[in-house]
Amino acid sequence: MKFMRWFAGLTLSSVLLSGHAQEVTLKVSHFLPPSSNIQKNVLEPWCAKLAKNSAGRLKCQIYPAMQLGGTPGQLVDQVRNGVADIVWTSPAFSTGRFPVIETLELPFVMPAGGLAASRAMWEFYQSHGQKEFEAYKVLAIHSGGSIVMDTANKPLLTLADFSGEKLRSGSRMASRMLIALGGTPVNMPPPQITDAVAKGVVDGAMAAWELVPSVKLDEVAKFHTESPAGEPGFSSQVMTLLMNRQKYEGLPADLKAVIDRDSGLVLVDAAGAAFDRATEAARNKALSAGNKVIVIKPADYAAMRQAAAVVEQDWIRESAPKGLDGAALAKAARAITSRQDK
Repeated sequence: MKFMRWFAGLTLSSVLLSGHAQEVTLKVSHFLPPSSNIQKNVLEPWCAKLAKNSAGRLKCQIYPAMQLGGTPGQLVDQVRNGVADIVWTSPAFSTGRFPVIETLELPFVMPAGGLAASRAMWEFYQSHGQKEFEAYKVLAIHSGGSIVMDTANKPLLTLADFSGEKLRSGSRMASRMLIALGGTPVNMPPPQITDAVAKGVVDGAMAAWELVPSVKLDEVAKFHTESPAGEPGFSSQVMTLLMNRQKYEGLPADLKAVIDRDSGLVLVDAAGAAFDRATEAARNKALSAGNKVIVIKPADYAAMRQAAAVVEQDWIRESAPKGLDGAALAKAARAITSRQDK
Protein backbone atom coordinates (compact mmCIF):
# COMPACT_ATOMS: atom_id res chain seq x y z
CA MET A 1 0.00 0.00 0.00
CA LYS A 2 2.82 2.39 0.86
CA PHE A 3 4.48 1.56 -2.45
CA MET A 4 1.26 2.30 -4.32
CA ARG A 5 0.88 5.67 -2.59
CA TRP A 6 4.53 6.48 -3.29
CA PHE A 7 4.18 5.49 -6.95
CA ALA A 8 0.97 7.53 -7.39
CA GLY A 9 2.63 10.55 -5.81
CA LEU A 10 5.67 10.18 -8.02
CA THR A 11 3.50 9.90 -11.13
CA LEU A 12 1.47 12.99 -10.21
CA SER A 13 4.65 14.95 -9.50
CA SER A 14 6.06 13.92 -12.86
CA VAL A 15 2.90 15.02 -14.66
CA LEU A 16 2.87 18.36 -12.86
CA LEU A 17 6.55 18.89 -13.50
CA SER A 18 6.29 17.98 -17.18
CA GLY A 19 3.23 20.20 -17.55
CA HIS A 20 5.07 23.13 -16.01
CA ALA A 21 8.18 22.59 -18.10
CA GLN A 22 6.37 21.77 -21.33
CA GLU A 23 8.18 23.06 -24.40
CA VAL A 24 6.21 23.70 -27.57
CA THR A 25 7.45 24.26 -31.11
CA LEU A 26 4.91 26.06 -33.27
CA LYS A 27 4.90 25.40 -37.01
CA VAL A 28 4.36 28.78 -38.68
CA SER A 29 3.61 28.80 -42.42
CA HIS A 30 3.29 31.58 -44.98
CA PHE A 31 3.51 32.05 -48.75
CA LEU A 32 6.26 34.64 -49.19
CA PRO A 33 10.07 34.15 -49.35
CA PRO A 34 12.12 33.98 -46.14
CA SER A 35 13.58 37.40 -46.99
CA SER A 36 10.12 39.01 -47.03
CA ASN A 37 9.08 41.83 -44.73
CA ILE A 38 6.49 39.68 -42.98
CA GLN A 39 9.05 37.07 -41.96
CA LYS A 40 12.01 39.31 -41.15
CA ASN A 41 10.21 42.19 -39.50
CA VAL A 42 7.03 40.67 -38.06
CA LEU A 43 7.12 36.90 -37.61
CA GLU A 44 10.72 36.49 -36.50
CA PRO A 45 10.60 39.32 -33.89
CA TRP A 46 7.23 38.02 -32.66
CA CYS A 47 8.58 34.48 -32.30
CA ALA A 48 11.63 35.82 -30.45
CA LYS A 49 9.29 37.67 -28.12
CA LEU A 50 7.29 34.51 -27.44
CA ALA A 51 10.50 32.62 -26.66
CA LYS A 52 11.75 35.32 -24.31
CA ASN A 53 8.48 35.76 -22.45
CA SER A 54 8.01 31.99 -22.05
CA ALA A 55 11.59 31.42 -20.83
CA GLY A 56 12.31 29.47 -23.99
CA ARG A 57 9.31 27.16 -23.76
CA LEU A 58 7.57 28.56 -26.86
CA LYS A 59 9.55 28.25 -30.05
CA CYS A 60 8.72 28.74 -33.72
CA GLN A 61 9.70 26.80 -36.79
CA ILE A 62 8.89 29.06 -39.74
CA TYR A 63 8.05 27.52 -43.11
CA PRO A 64 8.12 30.25 -45.79
CA ALA A 65 7.09 29.98 -49.44
CA MET A 66 4.56 27.19 -48.82
CA GLN A 67 7.23 24.71 -47.73
CA LEU A 68 4.55 22.59 -46.07
CA GLY A 69 2.91 22.13 -49.47
CA GLY A 70 -0.31 23.34 -50.98
CA THR A 71 -1.27 26.77 -52.24
CA PRO A 72 -1.83 30.11 -50.46
CA GLY A 73 -5.58 29.58 -50.79
CA GLN A 74 -5.29 26.38 -48.74
CA LEU A 75 -3.55 27.96 -45.74
CA VAL A 76 -6.78 28.58 -43.82
CA ASP A 77 -7.62 24.87 -44.12
CA GLN A 78 -4.07 23.79 -43.29
CA VAL A 79 -4.13 25.64 -39.97
CA ARG A 80 -7.66 24.49 -39.20
CA ASN A 81 -6.66 20.87 -39.87
CA GLY A 82 -3.38 21.08 -37.96
CA VAL A 83 -0.98 20.81 -40.91
CA ALA A 84 0.40 24.07 -39.55
CA ASP A 85 -0.06 25.50 -36.07
CA ILE A 86 -0.05 29.11 -37.27
CA VAL A 87 -0.44 30.62 -40.74
CA TRP A 88 -0.12 34.10 -42.16
CA THR A 89 -2.45 34.51 -45.10
CA SER A 90 -5.19 36.64 -46.59
CA PRO A 91 -8.91 35.83 -46.28
CA ALA A 92 -9.18 37.07 -49.87
CA PHE A 93 -7.40 33.90 -51.02
CA SER A 94 -10.46 31.91 -49.86
CA THR A 95 -13.29 33.52 -51.80
CA GLY A 96 -16.64 33.44 -50.05
CA ARG A 97 -15.34 32.07 -46.74
CA PHE A 98 -15.10 35.40 -44.88
CA PRO A 99 -17.79 37.71 -46.30
CA VAL A 100 -17.87 40.16 -43.37
CA ILE A 101 -14.14 40.86 -43.32
CA GLU A 102 -14.30 41.37 -47.11
CA THR A 103 -15.93 44.72 -46.30
CA LEU A 104 -12.46 46.04 -45.58
CA GLU A 105 -11.32 45.35 -49.15
CA LEU A 106 -14.02 47.42 -50.81
CA PRO A 107 -12.55 50.17 -53.01
CA PHE A 108 -11.55 53.42 -51.32
CA VAL A 109 -12.56 52.40 -47.78
CA MET A 110 -9.38 51.79 -45.77
CA PRO A 111 -6.59 54.29 -45.01
CA ALA A 112 -3.53 53.90 -47.22
CA GLY A 113 -1.14 53.78 -44.24
CA GLY A 114 -0.27 50.40 -42.81
CA LEU A 115 -0.62 51.29 -39.13
CA ALA A 116 -3.83 53.29 -39.52
CA ALA A 117 -5.42 50.63 -41.73
CA SER A 118 -4.31 47.80 -39.43
CA ARG A 119 -5.85 49.46 -36.38
CA ALA A 120 -9.05 50.08 -38.34
CA MET A 121 -9.17 46.45 -39.49
CA TRP A 122 -8.63 45.11 -35.98
CA GLU A 123 -11.36 47.35 -34.57
CA PHE A 124 -13.75 46.26 -37.33
CA TYR A 125 -12.93 42.59 -36.72
CA GLN A 126 -13.59 42.90 -33.00
CA SER A 127 -16.92 44.66 -33.58
CA HIS A 128 -18.22 42.74 -36.58
CA GLY A 129 -16.01 39.87 -37.74
CA GLN A 130 -15.35 37.53 -34.84
CA LYS A 131 -18.12 35.05 -35.63
CA GLU A 132 -16.73 34.01 -39.02
CA PHE A 133 -13.34 33.27 -37.45
CA GLU A 134 -14.68 31.11 -34.60
CA ALA A 135 -12.85 28.04 -35.89
CA TYR A 136 -9.48 29.74 -35.29
CA LYS A 137 -7.51 31.48 -32.61
CA VAL A 138 -7.07 34.90 -34.24
CA LEU A 139 -3.68 36.35 -33.34
CA ALA A 140 -3.83 39.42 -35.58
CA ILE A 141 -5.75 40.96 -38.45
CA HIS A 142 -3.87 43.75 -40.15
CA SER A 143 -3.37 45.56 -43.42
CA GLY A 144 -1.02 44.16 -46.02
CA GLY A 145 -0.83 47.67 -47.41
CA SER A 146 -2.88 49.67 -49.83
CA ILE A 147 -2.82 48.56 -53.46
CA VAL A 148 -0.47 50.37 -55.83
CA MET A 149 -0.83 50.07 -59.61
CA ASP A 150 2.51 48.72 -60.86
CA THR A 151 2.85 48.81 -64.65
CA ALA A 152 5.62 47.94 -67.08
CA ASN A 153 5.17 50.22 -70.08
CA LYS A 154 2.91 53.16 -69.23
CA PRO A 155 1.79 55.03 -66.13
CA LEU A 156 -1.85 55.04 -65.06
CA LEU A 157 -2.60 58.72 -64.56
CA THR A 158 -6.28 59.04 -65.40
CA LEU A 159 -9.38 56.88 -65.50
CA ALA A 160 -9.01 56.55 -69.28
CA ASP A 161 -5.53 55.04 -68.85
CA PHE A 162 -7.02 51.91 -67.26
CA SER A 163 -8.88 50.97 -70.42
CA GLY A 164 -7.66 47.61 -71.70
CA GLU A 165 -4.92 47.23 -69.06
CA LYS A 166 -4.41 43.68 -67.80
CA LEU A 167 -3.25 43.69 -64.19
CA ARG A 168 -2.65 40.95 -61.66
CA SER A 169 -5.22 40.96 -58.90
CA GLY A 170 -4.95 39.38 -55.48
CA SER A 171 -8.56 39.68 -54.31
CA ARG A 172 -12.13 39.61 -55.54
CA MET A 173 -12.75 43.25 -54.61
CA ALA A 174 -9.59 44.45 -56.35
CA SER A 175 -10.66 42.54 -59.48
CA ARG A 176 -14.09 44.12 -59.46
CA MET A 177 -12.61 47.55 -58.92
CA LEU A 178 -10.28 47.14 -61.90
CA ILE A 179 -13.17 46.06 -64.12
CA ALA A 180 -15.12 49.15 -63.02
CA LEU A 181 -12.11 51.31 -63.94
CA GLY A 182 -11.95 49.75 -67.40
CA GLY A 183 -9.17 47.21 -66.94
CA THR A 184 -8.96 43.41 -66.94
CA PRO A 185 -7.92 41.52 -63.79
CA VAL A 186 -5.85 38.35 -63.88
CA ASN A 187 -5.77 36.37 -60.66
CA MET A 188 -2.45 34.83 -59.68
CA PRO A 189 -0.44 34.23 -56.49
CA PRO A 190 2.48 36.55 -55.64
CA PRO A 191 5.32 34.22 -56.73
CA GLN A 192 4.03 34.26 -60.33
CA ILE A 193 3.65 38.03 -60.72
CA THR A 194 7.10 39.12 -61.91
CA ASP A 195 7.46 36.39 -64.51
CA ALA A 196 3.99 37.15 -65.86
CA VAL A 197 4.83 40.86 -66.23
CA ALA A 198 8.22 40.10 -67.81
CA LYS A 199 6.60 37.81 -70.39
CA GLY A 200 3.80 40.26 -71.18
CA VAL A 201 1.09 37.96 -69.88
CA VAL A 202 -0.11 40.97 -67.88
CA ASP A 203 0.70 44.67 -68.18
CA GLY A 204 1.38 45.00 -64.50
CA ALA A 205 0.01 44.21 -61.08
CA MET A 206 -2.13 45.55 -58.31
CA ALA A 207 0.03 44.96 -55.24
CA ALA A 208 0.98 46.62 -51.99
CA TRP A 209 4.35 48.38 -51.92
CA GLU A 210 5.63 45.81 -49.43
CA LEU A 211 5.22 43.02 -51.97
CA VAL A 212 7.07 44.82 -54.78
CA PRO A 213 10.67 44.11 -53.71
CA SER A 214 9.73 40.73 -52.19
CA VAL A 215 8.95 39.33 -55.63
CA LYS A 216 11.29 41.74 -57.52
CA LEU A 217 8.35 43.36 -59.27
CA ASP A 218 10.23 46.67 -59.36
CA GLU A 219 12.67 45.11 -61.81
CA VAL A 220 9.99 44.71 -64.51
CA ALA A 221 7.35 47.29 -63.57
CA LYS A 222 8.74 50.81 -63.92
CA PHE A 223 5.64 52.86 -63.03
CA HIS A 224 3.87 52.85 -59.67
CA THR A 225 0.58 54.74 -59.25
CA GLU A 226 -0.70 55.44 -55.74
CA SER A 227 -3.58 57.37 -54.18
CA PRO A 228 -3.12 60.98 -52.98
CA ALA A 229 -1.73 61.50 -49.49
CA GLY A 230 -4.41 61.50 -46.81
CA GLU A 231 -6.98 59.78 -49.02
CA PRO A 232 -8.14 56.14 -48.80
CA GLY A 233 -6.18 53.72 -50.93
CA PHE A 234 -7.53 51.93 -54.00
CA SER A 235 -8.14 48.79 -51.97
CA SER A 236 -6.38 47.18 -49.04
CA GLN A 237 -5.45 43.54 -48.63
CA VAL A 238 -6.60 42.11 -45.30
CA MET A 239 -3.98 39.82 -43.76
CA THR A 240 -4.46 37.41 -40.88
CA LEU A 241 -2.30 35.48 -38.46
CA LEU A 242 -4.39 32.46 -37.48
CA MET A 243 -3.64 29.70 -34.98
CA ASN A 244 -5.10 26.21 -34.79
CA ARG A 245 -7.67 26.52 -32.01
CA GLN A 246 -7.07 23.02 -30.63
CA LYS A 247 -3.33 23.65 -30.49
CA TYR A 248 -3.93 26.85 -28.54
CA GLU A 249 -6.49 25.30 -26.19
CA GLY A 250 -4.11 22.41 -25.47
CA LEU A 251 -1.35 24.68 -24.16
CA PRO A 252 -0.73 25.19 -20.44
CA ALA A 253 -2.42 28.28 -19.07
CA ASP A 254 0.83 30.20 -18.67
CA LEU A 255 1.83 29.63 -22.31
CA LYS A 256 -1.62 30.67 -23.51
CA ALA A 257 -1.17 33.83 -21.45
CA VAL A 258 2.13 34.57 -23.20
CA ILE A 259 0.49 34.20 -26.62
CA ASP A 260 -2.44 36.37 -25.58
CA ARG A 261 -0.19 39.09 -24.20
CA ASP A 262 2.02 39.21 -27.29
CA SER A 263 -0.82 39.03 -29.83
CA GLY A 264 -3.93 41.08 -30.56
CA LEU A 265 -3.51 44.85 -30.81
CA VAL A 266 0.16 44.81 -29.86
CA LEU A 267 0.91 42.48 -32.78
CA VAL A 268 -1.45 44.41 -35.07
CA ASP A 269 0.48 47.61 -34.31
CA ALA A 270 3.81 45.88 -34.84
CA ALA A 271 2.69 44.55 -38.21
CA GLY A 272 1.19 47.86 -39.31
CA ALA A 273 4.35 49.77 -38.40
CA ALA A 274 6.51 47.16 -40.15
CA PHE A 275 4.45 47.51 -43.32
CA ASP A 276 4.73 51.30 -43.19
CA ARG A 277 8.52 51.00 -42.96
CA ALA A 278 8.51 48.45 -45.78
CA THR A 279 6.37 50.76 -47.91
CA GLU A 280 8.83 53.60 -47.49
CA ALA A 281 11.80 51.34 -48.20
CA ALA A 282 10.16 49.80 -51.27
CA ARG A 283 9.19 53.20 -52.67
CA ASN A 284 12.71 54.54 -52.12
CA LYS A 285 14.23 51.46 -53.73
CA ALA A 286 12.03 51.87 -56.80
CA LEU A 287 12.92 55.55 -57.07
CA SER A 288 16.63 54.87 -56.71
CA ALA A 289 16.35 52.35 -59.56
CA GLY A 290 14.90 55.05 -61.81
CA ASN A 291 11.27 53.97 -61.54
CA LYS A 292 8.55 56.61 -61.48
CA VAL A 293 6.07 56.97 -58.61
CA ILE A 294 2.86 58.69 -59.69
CA VAL A 295 0.43 60.30 -57.27
CA ILE A 296 -2.97 60.73 -58.89
CA LYS A 297 -4.29 64.27 -59.18
CA PRO A 298 -7.40 65.01 -57.06
CA ALA A 299 -9.78 65.36 -60.01
CA ASP A 300 -8.64 62.06 -61.55
CA TYR A 301 -8.82 60.36 -58.15
CA ALA A 302 -12.41 61.57 -57.74
CA ALA A 303 -13.30 60.19 -61.17
CA MET A 304 -11.84 56.80 -60.23
CA ARG A 305 -13.80 56.71 -56.96
CA GLN A 306 -17.00 57.55 -58.80
CA ALA A 307 -16.39 54.82 -61.37
CA ALA A 308 -15.66 52.26 -58.67
CA ALA A 309 -18.77 53.07 -56.61
CA VAL A 310 -20.70 50.38 -58.48
CA VAL A 311 -18.50 47.73 -56.84
CA GLU A 312 -19.77 48.61 -53.38
CA GLN A 313 -23.35 48.88 -54.60
CA ASP A 314 -23.19 45.39 -56.14
CA TRP A 315 -21.51 43.96 -53.04
CA ILE A 316 -24.23 45.38 -50.78
CA ARG A 317 -26.92 43.85 -52.97
CA GLU A 318 -25.18 40.45 -53.03
CA SER A 319 -24.65 40.42 -49.27
CA ALA A 320 -28.37 40.46 -48.47
CA PRO A 321 -29.02 36.77 -49.36
CA LYS A 322 -26.14 35.86 -47.02
CA GLY A 323 -27.94 37.52 -44.15
CA LEU A 324 -25.58 40.48 -44.07
CA ASP A 325 -26.41 44.17 -43.99
CA GLY A 326 -23.72 45.25 -46.43
CA ALA A 327 -24.64 48.93 -46.27
CA ALA A 328 -24.28 48.95 -42.48
CA LEU A 329 -20.97 47.08 -42.64
CA ALA A 330 -19.54 49.49 -45.22
CA LYS A 331 -20.75 52.47 -43.18
CA ALA A 332 -19.13 51.02 -40.04
CA ALA A 333 -15.82 50.49 -41.84
CA ARG A 334 -15.80 54.06 -43.10
CA ALA A 335 -16.66 55.40 -39.66
CA ILE A 336 -13.70 53.54 -38.18
CA THR A 337 -11.44 54.85 -40.97
CA SER A 338 -12.52 58.43 -40.32
CA ARG A 339 -11.54 58.06 -36.65
CA GLN A 340 -8.15 56.60 -37.58
CA ASP A 341 -7.49 59.51 -39.93
CA LYS A 342 -7.96 62.09 -37.16
